[in-house]
Amino acid sequence: MTAQKTITDVRLPTLLDFTSECAGDGPAAWEARGQNFHVAWHRAGTAALAVGTQSDDELMLIVLGAPVGIGGAGRAPVDAPARTIAILPAGRWQLTLAPGATCAVLRSLRGTDAADTPRNAAAYAMPDARIAPVGAPYRVLRGGGDVRLLPIDQVQASKDKPRLKMLQTATMSINWVEYDGPRDRSALSPHSHASFEQGSLGLAGDFVHHLRTPWGPDARQWQDDRHAALGSPSLMVVPVGLIHTTEGVNAGHHILIDIFSPPRADFIASGWVFNSGEYAAPAEDIAVAA
Repeated sequence: MTAQKTITDVRLPTLLDFTSECAGDGPAAWEARGQNFHVAWHRAGTAALAVGTQSDDELMLIVLGAPVGIGGAGRAPVDAPARTIAILPAGRWQLTLAPGATCAVLRSLRGTDAADTPRNAAAYAMPDARIAPVGAPYRVLRGGGDVRLLPIDQVQASKDKPRLKMLQTATMSINWVEYDGPRDRSALSPHSHASFEQGSLGLAGDFVHHLRTPWGPDARQWQDDRHAALGSPSLMVVPVGLIHTTEGVNAGHHILIDIFSPPRADFIASGWVFNSGEYAAPAEDIAVAA
């Protein structure tokens, strides 16, 4: 019965490649989503670009090749340099991208906080009941009212996971994966998730997302393996149950951001998340109150 339900609940992955659409030097933008998270990607052209954004929870802003100014929410303006991850408190914000700047804005989707028009909206017309909800946010222990800047080159990966730089907000966590040249094909990491989706945001380089649907007793439900080639920018969202791993291919620089909401509590418990000391999990708050 369980195996049959698993196969019945197979959902197709989101595979969005914006390479052609975002070619050139002009301004460009797109939005996409998972069930629990939203991604907005913006690039300024030869002139500065102003972008508005808002969230009921903390936002994560990924700043790439040029600075982004952050203003609004009743706070003093802040400049986020290139190669910085900024964590913004909940509220309404105005982002000012310097000429040539690129950024991605990540936020969780809780309740009715999903009013944008993501490219893959149709994939979530029917929610997947197997996906755990975002739930109560983590409590910020220090600096929660401020914009916090984390230069990615100062973020340390854990000794256990040297390829991954992990960060969190109150409702999300990410893995920053960065390397030059193709990934070692003898050291891939196929795996699946039972109760959450994973987004993989390609920001630099070319990738092949390898996806396999486990077989169940009903052969009519079986699917061929997928080996989806996506450039940058791109977004892959892998559903519950699908075996997946991502391979950076071809020469050049690769940056891939894995996105999870709620935060990966298992990674936090293992001590792998760089800024986890800034947060208390909801269960910890309950224990303290008791």
